[in-house]
Amino acid sequence: MSHDDTDIFFMRIAIEEALLAFNEGEVPVGAVLVMDNKVIAKAHNCRETTNDPTGHAEILALRSGAGGDNRWRLTCAALYVTKEPCVMCAGAMLNARLGRLVYGCKDEKGGAVDSLYKLLSDKRLNHQVETLSGVLGEECAEILKNFFKSRR
Repeated sequence: MSHDDTDIFFMRIAIEEALLAFNEGEVPVGAVLVMDNKVIAKAHNCRETTNDPTGHAEILALRSGAGGDNRWRLTCAALYVTKEPCVMCAGAMLNARLGRLVYGCKDEKGGAVDSLYKLLSDKRLNHQVETLSGVLGEECAEILKNFFKSRR
């Protein structure tokens, strides 16, 4: 697989997670944590069902993936997320020393990677995360649009 094919493959798994969230009445965001081309964790938003304000897909995937092999540093890992991460999630990625982030659609109202803030590329911080945006972005955005349209 080329990098593009690999990114699409793992983003499709993140989209499956987002659809699980959609079906549970959660904002449909999915995340997949990958190391050595293997999924080590996957999650979707569960804030509503758990009443946990940190129940974002990214946080859950990072938490689960960091627990294995007695590690918290994820410098060799890539996180695939359907929507641009918020400030909280971007901060967790920095603290986990995440190696790479791949996300689908931008979040103009709350995105902390490219839209409102550029936390993952801020040279003032002790770590930066390689980032790729727009992978299956239209498909990721459509899921979110359909979710919010169904809620109105």
